[in-house]
Amino acid sequence: MKLVVQVKLLPTPEQASALEATLRACNRAANYASQVAFVKGLKDRNGLQKEVYADLKARFGLSAQPVVRAVKKVVDAYATLSANLRAGNLGSLMSKRYRAAVGAPIGFRPEAAQPFDDRCLSWQYDARTVSIWTVAGRMRGVRFACSSDQIKTLAAHRKGESDLVRRGGKWFLIATCDLPDPKVYEPVDWIGVDRGIVNLATTSDGTNYQGRRLSRYRRWQARKRAELQARRTRSTTRRLARRAHKERRHATCVNHRISKEIVSVAQRTGRGIAVEALGGIRERVRLRRDQRGTLSSWPFHQLGQHLAYKARRAGVPFLEVDAAYTSQRCPRCGHTERANRSDRDHFRCRRCGLAGPADVVAGVNVRDRARSAWVFVTAPAPSP
Repeated sequence: MKLVVQVKLLPTPEQASALEATLRACNRAANYASQVAFVKGLKDRNGLQKEVYADLKARFGLSAQPVVRAVKKVVDAYATLSANLRAGNLGSLMSKRYRAAVGAPIGFRPEAAQPFDDRCLSWQYDARTVSIWTVAGRMRGVRFACSSDQIKTLAAHRKGESDLVRRGGKWFLIATCDLPDPKVYEPVDWIGVDRGIVNLATTSDGTNYQGRRLSRYRRWQARKRAELQARRTRSTTRRLARRAHKERRHATCVNHRISKEIVSVAQRTGRGIAVEALGGIRERVRLRRDQRGTLSSWPFHQLGQHLAYKARRAGVPFLEVDAAYTSQRCPRCGHTERANRSDRDHFRCRRCGLAGPADVVAGVNVRDRARSAWVFVTAPAPSP
């Protein structure tokens, strides 16, 4: 499995100046290559590299390998754009977004991330330093900070390129590690996880991870955002961007904590994890205006992604099951009716009288569906 490891660089002021000049030069070169690719229709790597190789070295002071990486970055950007156009992610042919995307060359920010391969960047794990190519020459002994677990992962499994990133005035290196997939064990049972807005996650064991604090934090951020938007100045625009990043990081941290605890419980007890397949829920549900912001900021997809990759890394079985009527079906007698759930918090079966917290009942239904689905997942293929 692929795992991304991010380490923080601790450059001196002189090293930081060289890194900034390098990042800006590489992105100026990428912009030039992008304009040539757009005008001449060169979207393949070999053709574009032959066209711009000499110009990038002469104009922007890049050596051979950074030129190759800049060209590769441009080709990958156009490949991503073509994939989005084919998938309809930018609207129809006549939409404003589509015409804006295809009507101009792709541009790169002055401090956009730049990939470096092993010819331009080398790691010294024991000393916790890196040696990196810059426009001012090879720069050695750039210190970085990370945890001991990250060091072990980098030393054993790092593969391919590493991206140099500047974010908020700080420098980072983002490396891709290729870890072997652990063998998935045969589960003795399942933990059903019901995801929601009021309760971010509720397990079939009755464990409830409330979203009250996150919702309160988001409402506070929305009020502050409205106050800043009313001023309409450049400084408020910068502050709005910082607040948006901070709010996103906070929600991500909450999802990490929840998913880590659920996966650790499943691994300790030898069970698997089952969640509802909630894809396309925003298109299926029609809400009032005052509810749209709450649904749009609901981080259920990210929580599912965290559960999936943490379970895969730990060798825990993971399944997505059908979400239809999990909150209206009685897990004891199977009776399904909307009236079984009289309000958001309570469930009471109209046939057998089973009662309990609605989210726990939904988690039990998810668990029961996983038990049935696992039989088909692990069944041997029929002989021809």
